Amino acid sequence: MVDLSITRLLVEPVLERARNNYAVWLNDDDHIMSSDELIARSHESDALMVCHSELLSADVVAKLGSRLKIVANYSVGVDHCDLEALKSRGIVVTNTPDVLSDATAEIAMLLLLGASRRAYEGDQMLRHGTWKHWAPVEMNGIQVTSKKLGIVGMGRVGQTVAKRARGFDMEIHYSNRRRLPPELECGAIYHTSVKSLFEAVDMISLNCPATPETDYLINAESIGWMRPGAVFVNTARGRLVDEAALIDALQSGHIAAAGLDVFQNEPGGNPEFAKCPNVLMLPHLGSSTRETRKAMGDRALDNLDAFFAGQEPRDRLV
Repeated sequence: MVDLSITRLLVEPVLERARNNYAVWLNDDDHIMSSDELIARSHESDALMVCHSELLSADVVAKLGSRLKIVANYSVGVDHCDLEALKSRGIVVTNTPDVLSDATAEIAMLLLLGASRRAYEGDQMLRHGTWKHWAPVEMNGIQVTSKKLGIVGMGRVGQTVAKRARGFDMEIHYSNRRRLPPELECGAIYHTSVKSLFEAVDMISLNCPATPETDYLINAESIGWMRPGAVFVNTARGRLVDEAALIDALQSGHIAAAGLDVFQNEPGGNPEFAKCPNVLMLPHLGSSTRETRKAMGDRALDNLDAFFAGQEPRDRLV
């Protein structure tokens, strides 16, 4: 029987399916495994199922056990994996695209609406008993309907965000590595540069993958391209944002509000954001629905099943 190590506690239907088909070792106390622990498990495993919380750097990959044949990521993003190092070891790598686009787009819209309409501040007023009266000038936020939304990264998630935003009559603009065909653009306006995009829109949703090219994409210079009073949302990766520059822009009012689901330091986030009442924060909940977490596990297991049946995994990256 194939030995499969699962590095985080997953939803029960996924674990049940895995145990029916594999000899499963499970990190059942759900701690984030250290590099040494991952290396030790690899010497006992034919396959690893990992999350974005497990770092497979070049140094770690060099020490993985020789019996390890495949790493099945329980995620779409694979910035935690050194793909070239894994490829050089002959280890197959898969991910779980498609199945989390809806859930992540929901969180993007939640953050966009919540940040624009000052949801955090309103919630705090009620929780702390400081809402004393209704007034025409109290807690006026920014209306989302009919605004221009700029999407950075028009992949599966970005396209789903655009679809949801059209329900609010938003005008969709986007930047991407390449322009989409008309049937996928659905009328969205393409920008050849992030600068052009930021200058043209009222609100921004960051949905591009984390790569060396996109690290600190949001920095003091690019924030300066945004319109005064812009709203910014990030459901991609924390490493895309210079958090100090974003905090400065929030405190100055150049960015009116931000909605953040991801941070450079996870878990924990950045305590400086907590000092900004115009920030709505979530603890990396993008794909966190029962339906999506099961679908992600099934997709990862589908890839493992195909591989060990001698077939090409559907979501093979290397």
